Amino acid sequence: MPVFGQAPQWVLADGVPIADALVLSHPEQCDRLRAACPEAAPTAVLAGDPCFDRALAARPYRERFRRALGVRAGQRLIVLNSTWNPASFFGDGGAGGDDLLPALLPRLAGEFPVDEYRFAAVLHPNIWHGHGPGQIRAWLDRARRRGLVLIDPLEGWRQALVAADAVVGDHGSVTFYAAALGTPVLLAAAPLHELDPGAPISDFMRVAPRLDPGAPLREQIDRLLEHHRPLPGPAEYTTSVPGEAAVRLRSLFYSMMGAAEPEWAASLEPLPLPGHEPVSVTVPLHVLTRVTRPGEVSMARWAGSPPSAEYAGGDAHIAVHEDTRDVDGLKLADVVFRDGRPDDPRFGSPAVWTAEVLHRHPGCALAAFTVGPSECVVRPRGGRLLGLTSPPEASVDPAAAASALHALLGAGGAGDDVMAERLLALLDDGGFTVRAGARSVRVRVTGLPAW
Repeated sequence: MPVFGQAPQWVLADGVPIADALVLSHPEQCDRLRAACPEAAPTAVLAGDPCFDRALAARPYRERFRRALGVRAGQRLIVLNSTWNPASFFGDGGAGGDDLLPALLPRLAGEFPVDEYRFAAVLHPNIWHGHGPGQIRAWLDRARRRGLVLIDPLEGWRQALVAADAVVGDHGSVTFYAAALGTPVLLAAAPLHELDPGAPISDFMRVAPRLDPGAPLREQIDRLLEHHRPLPGPAEYTTSVPGEAAVRLRSLFYSMMGAAEPEWAASLEPLPLPGHEPVSVTVPLHVLTRVTRPGEVSMARWAGSPPSAEYAGGDAHIAVHEDTRDVDGLKLADVVFRDGRPDDPRFGSPAVWTAEVLHRHPGCALAAFTVGPSECVVRPRGGRLLGLTSPPEASVDPAAAASALHALLGAGGAGDDVMAERLLALLDDGGFTVRAGARSVRVRVTGLPAW
């Protein structure tokens, strides 16, 4: 099997090396170059991996990258990664049949509550260019409306790896980088027949845990995170000189130019902090709640039909984003919410918008206007305008807080008088507690003027 990038057809022209210097990151690559194409071996330069060095340098800022991707404290970010050939995760994994990733995406909505897990997809640039951005977005449209974020394949993937709790991937380099960073990796596709059996990635593919597409997905992810032990191979073979790429590359470049290096230290551009990518779930949300004690509610929200066992011992309602494409869902919604700037003239104000929503949707019991990452303005039907705020450092999705308030006020089919009493109690107590998964967050409730 020809070694990709090192076989004669890639590094020679008319029997002569096409490059004056071939930058490699590990002596193992130098050995394989000598075996694959001895004519090019003299051009090899061990200069490390600047891409990996930038990711290593970014790790102290991991929480910032997570917040940029809309990941809240206690949430798990799962990155789905695919390289670009037919045997990839986005393809059939080399086993024939349906494409793996598109087939799994609908199941994510039914197995993972949205307040406990966040999903992002890193697809190889050749997937985007081969099919076209419009086609990719069309194929993944439903998943995106369920909260999946698509990561820029050129500028954003390293930041996503730094932020990730786990990566589900294949034999592409991004998955190998994730493992090198110590991130738990689950292989959805591992076509060993397409790889050099002597390459480090082949060793990794043989020992890394595998995804079973037919088994429950959440159990596999949770088990991966619980029992993860970093494999030494990826970190060892990604670069033999971690943190040294800038120094080595600059020295190489200036020596090739025959010029003296600058006096200042060589450095790499830090990974830029991405723009904030807020969670945007516009499909109807199935919300399951249990009032565990006065002023405390346990809840889970699902962007699909939740497992039937989750219904035991609790109440359920529907919460729908006003911009949903599932417009019939608005007729069934108990809670209607949206996000925006409080001074956006298109909505009048949060007070005006909440009143309009309750008038337009007679079946809606509560309207919520999210004004920031940790706060919203709500109006229960027949009640006063309220502000809900959670601590920025441990916030809950404001739309989830609105659903929790709805559950607390209406638990047990309470009538208007009981709901009014419960609201007064919450105002007197200063708020309520929301439990989502292992997290417990205090939400402050304040009365607001009606204008």
